[in-house]
Amino acid sequence: MILNTDVLTQRNENPFNLDCALRYPFRLGHLLKILNHRIPQTQVLLKLFRIDKPIKIYVGPLIIAAKVYNNIDMSTLRHRTNIVGEFKKNKKCAVTLVFCAFFAASLFSGCGQPDLSEYPRIASTSQSPSFTLPVQYRLAGISVQHRLIMGLIHGYGPEVILIIATIHGNEPAGTPLVRQLNDYLQQHPELLIGKTVVLLPIANPDGLKHGKRYNVNDVDLNRNFEAANRRRDVQGGPEALSEPEARAIYQLIEQYNPDRIVSIHQPLTCIDYDGPGQMLAEQMAQYCDLPVKKLGARPGSLGSYAGVTLGIPIITFEMKKDDSNLEPQILWQKYGKALLAAIVYPEPVQ
Repeated sequence: MILNTDVLTQRNENPFNLDCALRYPFRLGHLLKILNHRIPQTQVLLKLFRIDKPIKIYVGPLIIAAKVYNNIDMSTLRHRTNIVGEFKKNKKCAVTLVFCAFFAASLFSGCGQPDLSEYPRIASTSQSPSFTLPVQYRLAGISVQHRLIMGLIHGYGPEVILIIATIHGNEPAGTPLVRQLNDYLQQHPELLIGKTVVLLPIANPDGLKHGKRYNVNDVDLNRNFEAANRRRDVQGGPEALSEPEARAIYQLIEQYNPDRIVSIHQPLTCIDYDGPGQMLAEQMAQYCDLPVKKLGARPGSLGSYAGVTLGIPIITFEMKKDDSNLEPQILWQKYGKALLAAIVYPEPVQ
């Protein structure tokens, strides 16, 4: 599990303390804060190697390398064309770069990693992968009753998959299922190559809290989107996107421009689709016991907006009513591969 500075603060540990840093893997953004706090020249070192994306890295050996690098004439390394010349006239530079190369190789070969057994980790029943990608947390919106609507972002690839759960508060089984998916993606980052997976585990937190379909304004969020078939009535809200929870979903779609969307519901026991989503629905149906059934685009629904108006393949994944009573692990056994099929589509699930 990649811990951020907020987690360290909760554990009463200073994230800018090097002794603490030696024990934890950090996101690069946090690593920069630590190194720049202690070693100003580190920015040049990182820019030199074009390290510009969040990666998991153990900071202890890099701190040592940066301390050695701290004594090098920085003006000679501003451009990559000076590296060869610097090798010839500055043995310390050569030693430092060789050390960094050896350190990188040891990481990818699984050597030199500290024992993190006493610190928080994600429980796993399978072997850990050789690398992980940090989960990004995005505040998608705030509900009417001021509950946070949080998105979990996996990966950095151009192909985007958006998976939403519990847009209706009385259909809660999707939330633990998506959380299981969140854990699985952290344990299997190879699925994220070329992809970005955006998870919204609780789209209607107020409805979930009160066990009701609508939000606290008595608006059906799945009727509150802008679409040609939208009705201006009590159920659909006074106007399109009048509700903050619907706007949170809308903004995620605007920002990430997903290639496909899965919205998890209960209790109609089928895989519905809107827009050009039939082939995706058929692939997902191969991995669970839900049949493909075209229910038709409902007025002002997310399916009408994303599938019909925007032309995005969208699945309404209708699980069974009794699935709310199942343990998360059982839900994952029943439906996990179907969600993975939506991520790896059109490839089969391995």
